[in-house]
Amino acid sequence: MRSGATLLPANARVLRLARDDDRSATLAEGDGWTLLVSRWNRGADVTVTATSADLAAKILGEATDGAADEPEPQPEHVTMGFWYVSPRRGPHRTTRRISAGTWEEIRPNYTAPVADALDRLMKTTPEDISGRLLLLHGPPGTGKTSALRTLARSWRDWCQVDCVLDPERLFSDVGYLMDIAIGEEDTSGKGRWRLLLLEDCDELIRGEAKHTAGQALSRLLNLTDGLLGQGRNVLVGVTTNEDLERLHPAVVRPGRCLARIEVGQLTRAEAVNWLGTEEGVGRQGATLAELYALRRGTSPTALPEPRGDADAGLYL
Repeated sequence: MRSGATLLPANARVLRLARDDDRSATLAEGDGWTLLVSRWNRGADVTVTATSADLAAKILGEATDGAADEPEPQPEHVTMGFWYVSPRRGPHRTTRRISAGTWEEIRPNYTAPVADALDRLMKTTPEDISGRLLLLHGPPGTGKTSALRTLARSWRDWCQVDCVLDPERLFSDVGYLMDIAIGEEDTSGKGRWRLLLLEDCDELIRGEAKHTAGQALSRLLNLTDGLLGQGRNVLVGVTTNEDLERLHPAVVRPGRCLARIEVGQLTRAEAVNWLGTEEGVGRQGATLAELYALRRGTSPTALPEPRGDADAGLYL
């Protein structure tokens, strides 16, 4: 919100004001209407009740006119949503503008087969969609998250990208799932799609998920091509560090995935070309995280050696 915005229409009579740390609530009224403003940090919710729908729309428009802080759009930025369950407000979505390079800029970060597969994905349009699940899998530090940021930029004309910060709760809480997946009808007339990103969901989609995750896997699959996803333009993007052989067969079956891409490290020749020197590059090549470490002057050999079952790494 713009600094100094009151979110109150002209001639509003303030009935009650409450404050608590970084939050406040204001209750106001006028002839035939009541307005509630809930504010936190730089965001706010404005709710209006009135004797008619036209009056409610008029008051809401007056209250919010010019209140949004809208910086000049920058081509290298894209707006992404972030969902989480707030202890105070329940399921909540906030937005941030994040930087994302063009595909042409980051394409050299990927080994040739991966770059070719991502070429097709970046050019995808709504008419090309055949499956609802996007799966990126591979070791940590290979650039899966970077690819998703650029994908959000490439698709921003037709798809809103939202990242779910607590995916383990999403598929165990039906109310949360319905709020995010179903939401409200698209009234913009543009028929925009939504891509829900679930990062590091190894436990959800590995082979033994049916036993360890209960109904979570079933609800994920139902969202992609079951009754839950019918009539909704929703895609689900999942990243995992698991090998393809360890993923549940129901997840990777033909027809379910829009794309299934294994993001691996660059070959030695590709890594040397990326870095501009052979120094520090092993015979098997290097991951993108290792190359950035070498560029910064940090030798990958100085980094902790990952365990065979490590669940974390250097994310890009």
